[in-house]
Parts: sequence; C-alpha cells; structure tokens
Amino acid sequence: MKLYYFPGSTTCRPVQMFAAEAGVPLALETVDLMSGAHLTAAFGAINANRCVPVLEEPDGFRLAESSAILKYLAEKAGSPAYPSDPRGRARVNAQMDWFNTGFYREFGYGFVYPQILPHLGWKGPAVQAAVLARGAERSAQLMGVLNDHWLGGDGPYLGGADPDLADYLGVCFASIGEMIAFDFAPYPRITRWMEAMRARPCWAEVNGPWEAWRDHCLAQRTAKA
Repeated sequence: MKLYYFPGSTTCRPVQMFAAEAGVPLALETVDLMSGAHLTAAFGAINANRCVPVLEEPDGFRLAESSAILKYLAEKAGSPAYPSDPRGRARVNAQMDWFNTGFYREFGYGFVYPQILPHLGWKGPAVQAAVLARGAERSAQLMGVLNDHWLGGDGPYLGGADPDLADYLGVCFASIGEMIAFDFAPYPRITRWMEAMRARPCWAEVNGPWEAWRDHCLAQRTAKA
C-alpha cells in the first residue's frame, strides 16, 4: 500500500504511527505541501480535496481522511486498537469523532495554527486577538473534557492499559500545542497520556520531522519576544 503524505503533517502522523506499531508496511510518497504539490491537477485527481494523507491500494482503491484510514488499516490488520465488540468500537468512534469535529477545529484551527501559519492568521491585530482569545477559552474547555472525562480512567491511554485508534489520532492533534508553548500543566492526565504516547516505539521515527518544525516555531517565538 502507498501513503501520500507530508513529513510532520498533523494528519499524517497518526496513520504512520499506527501502521508502524501494527506492522502494516506503507510505501511513502511525499506530497510537498510547502511547494504547493497538493494543489496541482495531478494530485487533485488523487484527492479532490487536495489534502494528505491518502492511502492507495495496489488495485487503485484510494481512501482519504486520517480517521477513515486508521479504521481501514486496523480492520485489515485485525488490530485490537479498534475493538471488534460493538460498544468498544462505538466508544473509539465517539472519541475519534470528538477529536475530529470539535477538538481539532477549536484547538488547531482556532488557536494554534493562526499563530504559526500566516495564511490561517487574521488580518488586523484586533481581529487576530479576538480570535485567539476565543480559541484560548474554547481550548481550555476542551482540554478539561479530555483530561477529566476521556482520560478519567485508570490507564494512561484513552483505551485504558493499551492505546486504541483514538490515542494515535488525538495525541497528534493535542501535541501541536507544543508549537506555541501551550501550558499543559493544569491537565496532569493529558501530560501523562502524551508522555505515554511519546514513549511508544514508533514515536521517534515518525515524529522527528514534526519535532523539528515545532522547535523552529518555538525559536521564532523566542526571537520575537
């Protein structure tokens, strides 16, 4: 199978992490977002939304969207990270939907990305400040839900003692906060969870490019301070 991806991409990292741990081989094909390769007609024929990741089977079957790809790969691998019992699977689906529909929108696009990606910032200091103030408020609320509700069990992961698909997806969405030096101290369960995921054998190999980007963003913030 081939994965069209960009190194360090928030949405590609969960797929790469899970595939590495589940022993699913992926042939990686880079789509250079920095040069606009995703906007070309050639890539538009692969994914009309012009986003990564895209999974491609040898027979031409293609699948976009991180959450869908994770579920598809887990089904093929028979991975316990996507439970087979209806209630266990529904719980994982609910967690993944929560990260996708609310958390990433508010924390990523409403708070983190406007600070580090110029094309997602807002024109005018007053508008930018208002957007970030709302983003900070909503992010704090959602971090509280993640800390107190989703991570309220005994184990370090959303799935308890072992990670499930929502852990791979969610930690990549949450960890982008490090790019703006987000203070995770008020959320001890989130901190424990992120440390547990960072200790996974797949972390260093997959997340090296993202960590380099994170460190670059932090250095820029320090220089502007």
